[in-house]
Amino acid sequence: MAKTILAVDDSSSLRQMVAFSLKAAGYQVVEAVDGQDGLEKARNQTVDLVLTDQNMPRMDGLELIKLLRELPTYQKVPILMLTTESSDEMKAKGRAAGANGWLVKPFDPQRLIEVVKKVIG
Repeated sequence: MAKTILAVDDSSSLRQMVAFSLKAAGYQVVEAVDGQDGLEKARNQTVDLVLTDQNMPRMDGLELIKLLRELPTYQKVPILMLTTESSDEMKAKGRAAGANGWLVKPFDPQRLIEVVKKVIG
């Protein structure tokens, strides 16, 4: 069965690029427009991996990660940040919130697939 990935980003073009890359590699993708939308979708179904942006309206990536980690079904689900933020301080905040990894935008689709395969197979 195909693994499902929740892609959370307020940029529709970026979400489409991520979804296209992941679907081409055989994954199913659920798209969310911001952290609030991502949280609602995550509550309705369990996914194998969450890929989230940091800077979004309504709820940012760190807040989303913290709230996901409070849900029993998301305590072990890998969460990757895909963001323009690349400072060590922001990475430390991401790890503290519960992120498992970090990809910096603009992303290389091939690299994205490699990281996802490493994390969930």
